[in-house]
Amino acid sequence: MTAWGATDRGGPLAGVKVLDFSRILSGPYATLTLADMGADVVKVEPLGKGDETRGFPPFKGPLSHYFIALNRGKKSIALDLKDPRGVAVAKALAAQADILIENFRPGVMERLGLGYDVLSQANPGLIYCGISGFGAESPLTDKPAFDIVAQALSGAMSLNRAPGQPPNKLGLPLGDMAGSIFAVFGVLAALHQRGETGKGQKVDVAMLDSLMAMLGYLAQIYFVSGKKPEPVGTKHPSIVPYGAFPTSDGHVIVACLTETFWKSFARCLGLPELAEDPRFARYDERLANRDALETIIDARMRQETTAYWLERLDAHDVPNAPILDVDEALEQPHVAARGLVQTVTHPEAGEMRVVRGPLRFDGKAPAVGRAPPLLGEDTLEVLGEILGMDPAACAELVAGGVASVPLRDTVAAEEG
Repeated sequence: MTAWGATDRGGPLAGVKVLDFSRILSGPYATLTLADMGADVVKVEPLGKGDETRGFPPFKGPLSHYFIALNRGKKSIALDLKDPRGVAVAKALAAQADILIENFRPGVMERLGLGYDVLSQANPGLIYCGISGFGAESPLTDKPAFDIVAQALSGAMSLNRAPGQPPNKLGLPLGDMAGSIFAVFGVLAALHQRGETGKGQKVDVAMLDSLMAMLGYLAQIYFVSGKKPEPVGTKHPSIVPYGAFPTSDGHVIVACLTETFWKSFARCLGLPELAEDPRFARYDERLANRDALETIIDARMRQETTAYWLERLDAHDVPNAPILDVDEALEQPHVAARGLVQTVTHPEAGEMRVVRGPLRFDGKAPAVGRAPPLLGEDTLEVLGEILGMDPAACAELVAGGVASVPLRDTVAAEEG
């Protein structure tokens, strides 16, 4: 029998066993992050269609782009959790797991017989993380939630626009991803505490809570002044100049967070006198006279090209950037130098490029690991090698519609 968690990928979480009941984004991104740090993740998917994102086009061979992005480095077992035999398999896996992550609405796992109170009896060291839109104790607990709902309720969407424009969602699905990120924080903190106490615990993460925690200084503007932050587009509510400025052929990002950068930017513009102008000399004065200053900057920067300003801003050590499209961002030299895009090979979909996790340990990034699995690709391995079931018992579960394997493995399962 192969021990679950005995992988050769390395990483600080090597040997940590993660049972993943999550789907779509908020849970899978959390388990992806754990896998990137070396954890061995077994993803439990429903029979038939599996994780809903398996059906989202465009596709690379049989795999959805969406599923690829969030599920590389994991194993897949397909189970019917409405069948007591499927629940028994899930319980057997949970009895071995270090971490369990799910993102159903509160109460769903309990109705399946897979709640924390039940699973922790057999595995007191289990760290059980539930990610939901609003958490277990909220007047909105039973309300369905997706990324855009969390963005709307957090206040983030009201700010993600230029003045006078309608609200817009963030291009990144940050409502979902915030829940994932804080889930990783929570389970790793609980894992550390388990090392001291030997006991696991339940971690409750709400997407809305997580996104609101990221409001940071924007929330504090309201608490300090009693006034809501107003939308400023790419600009900053309290720092000027900061944001996108027009050139003769596009836009350039400039960020003058310190007085030193502001003075350097004034020299870069060929207008050093701006730094001495009493309207613009200090933070508060520039903020009070934002419109006047930005009018001057816009007029000057429109006289030259984006390339001209990028070179000149670098020469004056002013924080700056071009505004890249996603394809340009993925192909930029920084990404290549840091090895952020790597290639994995799937037996049916072939080679595919993926973005690896951002963390390095002792200067090295953990291996990306295997390509994303087909639905039920590892069902037989999980049942046989991890749970120790004999081939006949595995075949019986597949034949009985309790578990499933990819079509290519059906004959093997039937033959035992």
